[in-house]
Amino acid sequence: MASAPRRRSVLAALTLALAGLAVPVAAPLAAQADVVSPVTQVPVSTYQSQITNDGTNVYYPTDVTGTLPVALLLQGGKVHRMHYSEYAAEVASYGFIVVTPNHRRLNFFSLDYYTSTSQIGETLSWMTSENALATSPLKSHIDTSTLVLLGHSFGGATGLSIAESKCSIPFCTGLSFTLPSQVKAGSFYGTHNEFLGSYANVDNKIPVQLVQGQEDGVAEPAQAETTYAKIQRGPKQIVRLSGANHYGITNTQNPSGADAEVGPQSLSQSASIDEAARWAALWLRAQLGDAAAATYVTSTGDAADPLVTVTTAP
Repeated sequence: MASAPRRRSVLAALTLALAGLAVPVAAPLAAQADVVSPVTQVPVSTYQSQITNDGTNVYYPTDVTGTLPVALLLQGGKVHRMHYSEYAAEVASYGFIVVTPNHRRLNFFSLDYYTSTSQIGETLSWMTSENALATSPLKSHIDTSTLVLLGHSFGGATGLSIAESKCSIPFCTGLSFTLPSQVKAGSFYGTHNEFLGSYANVDNKIPVQLVQGQEDGVAEPAQAETTYAKIQRGPKQIVRLSGANHYGITNTQNPSGADAEVGPQSLSQSASIDEAARWAALWLRAQLGDAAAATYVTSTGDAADPLVTVTTAP
């Protein structure tokens, strides 16, 4: 069944986070009888950090125990990280440490928020240093051997390039890029690899999931379908989310500074965030060895959720 539409306010929490305080941003989410999920969601807190030169918010389970994997959220082109606070918190509630760097750089003639392959090495360095930082709420709680990827639009396309262990323009800003062994899987929303009407094969080295809003007028469903067909290796998956458009994972439609979507989505914003986050989080958990999550994303979830249709290849 689809999750019940809901919204959570995080503006006050983010204000405190900017002051360097770790604060709760989500209430317990387990009491949703209409969500069929093998993972119980937990309350989430956030604090502000910095990854190299990028201001970053970190979302993590409030009562963290043991070590948890890090999920790097690669933002869409010209979309400030603050617009992903609800989606990031939702993914974190499934047992991830989600980091949302604001990566500002020159992309051809535009100086704005554009992701790059360099963020992988920067994030891995942050994971090591943050895990040892005495003042961090995540000291000794980061699994420094495991990094997974989330991406939106341009960030998802960057993620596909990362998955290929490839240095390609406009995503690679250095002379080369090699995929580190710590990067295990990726889930990308509103993403395709079309360029001037052509689609290259995606020679992926890690499992890839595409989550595609069926009302997306920026990265169109047909483009995602063709890209999915070009992904050379499994496991791979495409999740078609009915009623969602290009900004189905941002806090609001058409976030300030970003290119506008051409049409509204019929699904509520809270529902599209919940749906996209659940499928991304459980896909990533499945690739990290969670058998119950794997059963959900490859079998039971599609049948139970009327808002999606799913294709998976092993």
